[in-house]
Amino acid sequence: MSEHSAYRPQSAFMQWLERRLPIAGLVHSSFIVYPTPRNLNYWWTFGGILSFMLGVQIITGIVLAMHYTPHVDYAFNSVESIMRDVNYGWLLRYLHANGASFFFIAVYAHIIRGMYYGSYKEPREVLWILGVILFLLMIVTGFMGYVLPWGQMSFWAATVITNLFSAFPVVGDPVVTWLWGGYAVGNPTLNRFYSLHYLLPFIIAGVVVLHIWALHMVGQNNPTGVEPKTPKDTVAFTPYATVKDAFFIAVFCLFYAWFVFYIPNYLGHSDNYIMANPGQTPTHIVPEWYYLPFYAILRAIPSKLLGVCALLASILLLAFLPWLDTSRVRSANYRPLFRQFLIVWFLVVIGLGYLGSQPPEGGYVIAARVLTAYYFIFLLIILPLLGLFEKTKPLPNSISEAVLREGLPAGASAPPPGGARG
Repeated sequence: MSEHSAYRPQSAFMQWLERRLPIAGLVHSSFIVYPTPRNLNYWWTFGGILSFMLGVQIITGIVLAMHYTPHVDYAFNSVESIMRDVNYGWLLRYLHANGASFFFIAVYAHIIRGMYYGSYKEPREVLWILGVILFLLMIVTGFMGYVLPWGQMSFWAATVITNLFSAFPVVGDPVVTWLWGGYAVGNPTLNRFYSLHYLLPFIIAGVVVLHIWALHMVGQNNPTGVEPKTPKDTVAFTPYATVKDAFFIAVFCLFYAWFVFYIPNYLGHSDNYIMANPGQTPTHIVPEWYYLPFYAILRAIPSKLLGVCALLASILLLAFLPWLDTSRVRSANYRPLFRQFLIVWFLVVIGLGYLGSQPPEGGYVIAARVLTAYYFIFLLIILPLLGLFEKTKPLPNSISEAVLREGLPAGASAPPPGGARG
């Protein structure tokens, strides 16, 4: 694209509004003519999917809140009433419950893409840190939402997870007492979680605005990791990126709809269809599937305090990736050793997810300890050392050169960048 024109309203009303509140100009510059690297692939569509899923969760959550009763005596029955008595209540509930899972599927894909292509490296450190903050907020919001149906797994998951804070000396017990609103999980706990679960999505939306703002300040990364140098390296966000985003959102929604209409309870737990009973402990207490890798890390360490610290560190360390990774090359496409170690790390996270769903005994515990060790060794030792000793592949001179090179037959050489057409 040769140039990006400024927004010029045509109607008298829009000209009047633009001089006083330039919203249309902001939208035009941010989502219409915003320069986008021309080589982005479908891994870059998950940002749009996450924005879409956040909107779905907020809208369905607001409607569900109109019919939900945050009281230990009525919460479980109010959810059942939503399913049976509210018009399309079953649809709203399944959209919201499965929407949480698909929200996390999209955010994990977003994180994988960011790590593989080095989207956390300079100058995008703040952008990446805001993304980790969003991930933490999602974890907290999802956990509190899991408690609201007040089934057996909801109650006991709340009891186990909130009890983790008691591992911290001095401040642990007061924090647990405040979370519970007393000396056991009960009605004050449910009210606190309901209030926070309703509030946090709007905080997430605010941080998303900051995330997008930070993105537009530094620009998007791309599969080569090479910054755009000329207008030939970029295209307008609309229609090139918006059409691709819209297509993949539609594909994503087909899978989402399949779960909602055909297997709505597949990602849930059967014990949560039994009303919470403080006197009966489930055989095996597990959180939602998207927390299982961190749950496995927690249980892999015998000490409760060290286990909680490892759990927190496994997430917070991600915010330090811009400094832990000492390589100057961004994309794993040009870092063969890094790519191998990173793929193993991804497989380790999947393995931890499986182990988190199994009983904490025998070989499962040993395997979890081995995988936990690699999880931290990769982040704290392998990643910094790779930047010092890894031999990387030569980078293309520009995005245009990389795009043209991909379209050439084997053995052919790319024309000089000056000969590329936008």
